[in-house]
Amino acid sequence: MRKISYIILLIINSLTFLKGQEIIKLDSKVKNDKTDGFIVQALVENGDTSIHVTLKSITVIPPYQFNSKKEEKRYSRLVLYVKKVYPYSKIVSEQVNEIHSHLAEYDTKKEKSEYIKKKEDELKLQFEGQLRKLTYTQGRILIKLIDRETGVTTFDLVKELKGSLNAFFWQSVARLFGSNLKLEYDAAGDDKMIEDIVVRIENGEL
Repeated sequence: MRKISYIILLIINSLTFLKGQEIIKLDSKVKNDKTDGFIVQALVENGDTSIHVTLKSITVIPPYQFNSKKEEKRYSRLVLYVKKVYPYSKIVSEQVNEIHSHLAEYDTKKEKSEYIKKKEDELKLQFEGQLRKLTYTQGRILIKLIDRETGVTTFDLVKELKGSLNAFFWQSVARLFGSNLKLEYDAAGDDKMIEDIVVRIENGEL
């Protein structure tokens, strides 16, 4: 798992238009001699002004129902693992989106390859040491969470960004270490417990 870990590295504020109401949208940072802070949106209605903030939506879920003490112990262990690797899956998703948005700026295949290589080197320098410390189980969870966050498997990401030959090579290496870059996320099935944990992390419960 350690030898393949580095290949894993790879708001819009909505405006509300209300009839008879005026939304003042100001989001620039304020700094003067008296205070540091942010200007937020204000809602003006019938001459009265009040703060208007769009809150993040959350998914309300009941406590997880365990069928046994063994399952409860597994859940507790998964909480530690998911909290450790979930941030990396978000980073991968952000980086993939960034790479896709910038690839259009390059005209030739060579230029695109050089850009991808540059991003790969930057990510390796920043995260390779941390990812090498992941256990087999943590790496397996990360591969699945990458599929959750990006909508494609790690294998397909490597294939898209690095080519089919690289994808098949790293998949072969992963197999030698008992892993699989083609792992897919199954929120309603095998990964139901992980999904519960991720949702609670996103809600700020964990």
